[in-house]
Amino acid sequence: MRSKGLPVTAFKEGRGFLAQRQKLVRETVLPYQYSILNDQLSGVEKSHAIQNLRLAAQKVAGEEVQGEYYGMVFQDSDLAKWMEAAAYSLAERENPELEARLEEVIGLLEKAQHPDGYLNSYFTVKEPDKRWTNLQEAHELYCAGHLMEAACAHYEATGKDRFLRIMERNADCIYQHFMEECPRGYSGHPEIELALMRLYRASGNEKYKELALHFVDVRGQEPHYFEEEKKRRDWILWQRPEEPVEKEYTQSAKPVREQKDAVGHAVRAVYLYTAMADLARETGDPTLKAACETLWESITQRRMYVTGGIGSTVLGEAFTVDYDLPNDTVYAETCASIGLIFFARKMLELNPLGQHGDVMELALYNTVLAGMALDGKRFFYVNPLEVAPGISGEAATQRHDLPQRPQWYACACCPPNVARLLASIGSYAYSAGEDALLIHLYLDGHVDTPFGWGLDCVTGYPNNGKVTYTFTGGARETVALRIPAWSGNTVLKHNGKTVDLASVLRDGYAWLSGGFQEGDILELELDMTPRKVYASTRIPADTGKAAVMRGPLVYCAEGVDNDGDVFSLSLDQNGGLSAGAFQPEFLGGVVPVAAEGWRTQPAEGLYTSQKPRRERGEIRLIPYYAWGNRGLNQMRVWLPEN
Repeated sequence: MRSKGLPVTAFKEGRGFLAQRQKLVRETVLPYQYSILNDQLSGVEKSHAIQNLRLAAQKVAGEEVQGEYYGMVFQDSDLAKWMEAAAYSLAERENPELEARLEEVIGLLEKAQHPDGYLNSYFTVKEPDKRWTNLQEAHELYCAGHLMEAACAHYEATGKDRFLRIMERNADCIYQHFMEECPRGYSGHPEIELALMRLYRASGNEKYKELALHFVDVRGQEPHYFEEEKKRRDWILWQRPEEPVEKEYTQSAKPVREQKDAVGHAVRAVYLYTAMADLARETGDPTLKAACETLWESITQRRMYVTGGIGSTVLGEAFTVDYDLPNDTVYAETCASIGLIFFARKMLELNPLGQHGDVMELALYNTVLAGMALDGKRFFYVNPLEVAPGISGEAATQRHDLPQRPQWYACACCPPNVARLLASIGSYAYSAGEDALLIHLYLDGHVDTPFGWGLDCVTGYPNNGKVTYTFTGGARETVALRIPAWSGNTVLKHNGKTVDLASVLRDGYAWLSGGFQEGDILELELDMTPRKVYASTRIPADTGKAAVMRGPLVYCAEGVDNDGDVFSLSLDQNGGLSAGAFQPEFLGGVVPVAAEGWRTQPAEGLYTSQKPRRERGEIRLIPYYAWGNRGLNQMRVWLPEN
């Protein structure tokens, strides 16, 4: 059954776990990030993104440019993602100061736009004669896509169409160039494809969907566009002239329908797959659908970490081969897991399977939340599963942000990406089919459905497994609740009467027929018993080890809780796990877990013929998302089991 997501305005946050993160984004993250984007915060990596737009506006107006472009070629996209997050925040509640900042930036975009609709601060200020000549590296279409997404969010949240019209003019410019003048060109970094689908829905203009499908269809065709482009141009950004075109890195090694394995740059991959799944749903194309299902299996069954992290190597921020999932040199970029959530959401709308929702939840509660410190002012680009300060952090070359989160970084794609996802998370929790409401995530708050009725949700999830829905209005439609595969003993009640799950469970969802009355109550009790998780024996890094999970949360051992040394710890294979009481003042509010295990005493020398002595002991574990908030620290997810 196909479905579509609800608008972000349909959900109002409550008081739960993710609502606290949305409040943090609204009150702390957005002002903090704006101060960096506008170069107002000293002692932090400079962004200059807003100033770049000011310079572009001066250039377009024919004025003398007062300064130089600064930052990455894709600096516009950092600002675009912040704007998208800000728009979602305005959908939740009024904020005149935030709205004024948004309007100011929208005004700059309007002034920086060329008469033909072209909009990009880097090429306007720094390389005015080179636009559209380096699609492989230059991120023009990538930046345009993020600005389109922000414009659609702003229109959805506020009803104002000024920003939307700017980006429609930009999309018209892109359409004219790529459908008429350069029909074989496409972006080296996918993003425009999924953004055009959003713009198509916001504007109703069919040609944006046509362009999205064109970009998907032309990718990877022979003769290879990037190879021909490279021969024509006399300038580069990163790749050396003698180096061959990195086809897998740019997701262009094969036409999309021929791809069987997730390869290359992980963020580019899942952004592309998101657009493919969206187009498959929109057009009914069975070949696109089959390709998405194949690539989904490749990621989730052979190339994904237990935390929902993807992209295992720093070399190209990429997937490698099946089961190559090292824990200390892992890359697992925060943006990659955000993109995996995008892909999962579109797969749910294409075909609601519990596995899609389970992966979406896994990536959200673990890698994505770990990507931001609990105070909202520090961010991970990379998300390891094992850290030994001074050893693994140094060994993982180019991973500059380990083993502590920095306040910002030169390639700051992740911080505003986390903000926009969390600010819009309500729209990921629900989707609607022709006569059914599907519930994918459990969020405290209220949702208005397109059927004229609503649901109030009260839950302490994921700290506890109780979720209660109360109907506000009568409902004839079916309600489908995702039942996570990890919940071994699930109880579902309707108005206090236990529902026979076996009779209503299909593909990971409990399908409850309509006929609900106002005030009806659905109660879901999920099994939050801590459990050990074991990896496939095909994953060398995890042989003989186990991880601990509770609900959707992966747990880890940090040195600060375990006498400063997690590498001497091992789980007792017959030992138990116990969840403690919820501690609201500890790490923002967590349920700690204790495991029965062993501590091996250090040997006298570097090597010894004597078997090390070990002692029984308790291993203290915290949710993975909360690690790294208490200074320089050891950390480990996968623990040996004896």
